[in-house]
Amino acid sequence: KLRNNMSRSVIVIGAGIVGLATARALAVRGYAVTVLERNDRAVGASIRNFGMIWPIGQPEGALYERALLSKSIWKQTADEAGIWYDEQGSLHLAYNDTEASVLHEFQHNAQRRSTVLLNAADTLKRSGAVVASDLQCALYSSDEMIIDPQQAIALLPSYLHARYGVQFVWNAAITAIVHPTVCCQNTTYRADLIFVCSGSDFETLFPDEFARLPITKCKLQMMRLEAQPARMGPALCGGLSLIHYKSFVEAASKLELEQHYKKWFPDLLKWGIHVMAAQNQRGEITIGDSHEYGNTHDPFDKAKINELIIHYLKSFASFDVMKVKETWNGVYAKMTNGATEIVLPAQQGVTIINGLGGAGMTLSFGLCEQIVDGI
Repeated sequence: KLRNNMSRSVIVIGAGIVGLATARALAVRGYAVTVLERNDRAVGASIRNFGMIWPIGQPEGALYERALLSKSIWKQTADEAGIWYDEQGSLHLAYNDTEASVLHEFQHNAQRRSTVLLNAADTLKRSGAVVASDLQCALYSSDEMIIDPQQAIALLPSYLHARYGVQFVWNAAITAIVHPTVCCQNTTYRADLIFVCSGSDFETLFPDEFARLPITKCKLQMMRLEAQPARMGPALCGGLSLIHYKSFVEAASKLELEQHYKKWFPDLLKWGIHVMAAQNQRGEITIGDSHEYGNTHDPFDKAKINELIIHYLKSFASFDVMKVKETWNGVYAKMTNGATEIVLPAQQGVTIINGLGGAGMTLSFGLCEQIVDGI
């Protein structure tokens, strides 16, 4: 139901997932929304990811509930916009006693999650891509959903325009913001509310504000295998994901899983590698990723990192076609103090939304729904 806010105008800066989620949350409440994007399409981290909507990675409580809210919005939006998605869920695989113990501990403490522990035989029935040798068990979760981020981010603007009247201005590089004005090359825009959703380019518009924040940038390397002759089933995660996602950290720390990996996989930990695999609608397998932190990153990919990713992938997943179709890297903003996002009033009427780290696809719709609902 649209609320009567059409007299209130809003500018959203950035057409990545955070900007699009903000625009949607405002538009469904009747605000007149204009999105300004400096490129002729979104080309940042929002299209350079797995396309995983990933509640399993969020800890119990507010973040898990936000992830489920995001998923419900994704499904509704995808159905209306003609965006492909696949609700196959996920499998976290255990190949040693410590990994298996972490999964058992997680399942024991799970409250309302849609998870179940599977033995090796039942795991192999879920996915023919799982390596059977030494497999002990797996945690299956039905919450997870895969989209194609390139397709989704490309289709969302036309959907938001057609359904809610959201206006998009492309190739609009912002030079200054002084509420209520936004200066863009030779044009000045005015709005009652302004939201800055500029992703990893956070220092351009408000450098002083960001200099005071505990924030950095993370570079990740990813690859895509050529299309497979069959569907792989659930998205697959190796054991290293158990020390990456906050939902598993308590159990993993309790059982000293990271110490195990420091002994056996020091090179993988050095580059922040944990390996996952997800299949898009064309049958291609997206795999990755690594994590390098700092404000300035080498633009070139490291062949050694990709080799490590492929090598570890083969320890838990086997695909008919292993030819790499394409490789890339992405950069996203991440908080260094453990916070999961920035919602910062930069000026009266100007709000910065940023710092979602690698959970932008999973949390943005839910976060922005909650932010706008509080206005």
